[in-house]
Amino acid sequence: MSFATLITTLTQAACRGDGAAVAGCFTPDGIYHDCFYGAFQGPEIVGMIARFHRDARDFRWDLHDIVDDGRIGYARYVFSYESLLPGSEGLRALFEGVSICELRDGRLASYREVANAAAGLQMLGFAPGRIAKLLEREARELAARAEAAGHRAE
Repeated sequence: MSFATLITTLTQAACRGDGAAVAGCFTPDGIYHDCFYGAFQGPEIVGMIARFHRDARDFRWDLHDIVDDGRIGYARYVFSYESLLPGSEGLRALFEGVSICELRDGRLASYREVANAAAGLQMLGFAPGRIAKLLEREARELAARAEAAGHRAE
């Protein structure tokens, strides 16, 4: 399956709440790292998609500028949903991001994203401290990655 078909299948299945179809886009040991919920591997991906639909509805995930070299795939996206979270019910969140995928044997070995999450959380009325907590986690995760080693203050 081409990367464009694979990433489109993943995003549309996630919007429908079809966790099994999302998990089917991954290798058996594949990891989906969501910018909000964290990392999920293999069959755990099904439960993560259920959490999406517990917390929100009316998903829209549009892909743009899909590229790959057979080993790595990238896709820019615009993603939105209507919140079901207490205090944010009915508010629509809008995010822009980039999916970064490692490909193996025609499926995803890993999916991670870099997203402008703060803007979407602001649209949901999240308190500044709650947004700061997410940004602090993102900063820790970035600093911990191997490719950031030369950039960290020692």
